[in-house]
Amino acid sequence: MPQRLIRKLEHFTRLSDADKDALNGLGRKVRLCEAGTDIIREGDTPENVNLFLDGWAYRYKQLEDGRRQIVAFFVPGDLCDLHVFVFREMDHAIAAITPVRLAVIPREHLLNLMDRHPRVTRALWWETLVNAAIQREWTFNLGRRTALERLAHLFCEVFLRLRAVGLTEGNTCPFPVTQVELADATGLTSVHVNRTLREMRASGLIVFKGRQFTVPDFLALRKVALFNPNYLHLDHEGAYLNANA
Repeated sequence: MPQRLIRKLEHFTRLSDADKDALNGLGRKVRLCEAGTDIIREGDTPENVNLFLDGWAYRYKQLEDGRRQIVAFFVPGDLCDLHVFVFREMDHAIAAITPVRLAVIPREHLLNLMDRHPRVTRALWWETLVNAAIQREWTFNLGRRTALERLAHLFCEVFLRLRAVGLTEGNTCPFPVTQVELADATGLTSVHVNRTLREMRASGLIVFKGRQFTVPDFLALRKVALFNPNYLHLDHEGAYLNANA
């Protein structure tokens, strides 16, 4: 069930029971994808919207010679391009980092839900705009931040996104991303990423254990990253639309 999506949307506004019931209905058709496989390929014709119920993935572009740029990470509760079905073909690909469980939402089902539940529609607009804000921040990250700032910024962002959907425990969260994937997301070489991560560990900014990381002092990590969380818009900007107001 898409409880993590509901939890995320309620960072924008409080939804009614009817709104939540409608969103819960999105989880009826489920698709499973293995780690390392493409969920959707560049050139495919998109017909449905995918909601991540479990697992991690990334959006990427790749050149013919194999060079790859990761432009987004997906975590549970994320929708994969709300209006993607208006395109004739995909201009990028999405690959699973871990085993992934998706709710496959037919176009007609989603459009019907949005027609019947205007508060949900506005919350989904918010989700789309936040994704665009994250993309802007990633572009700025690549163009202006140092290697240390880029990685620290990414860790801050991931931690807050996971906390928003209830996937952190204290100051620890899952992180199944490899150093190669980190390099492709931050425009660095894997050697540079490895060296920078060693520097961060030695400074006590971050602790890795298995496929998770811990942030001993989030304010210290935020200071190093020059991180301003305002682009995540997690402060209930749609409070005036509260279903229970």
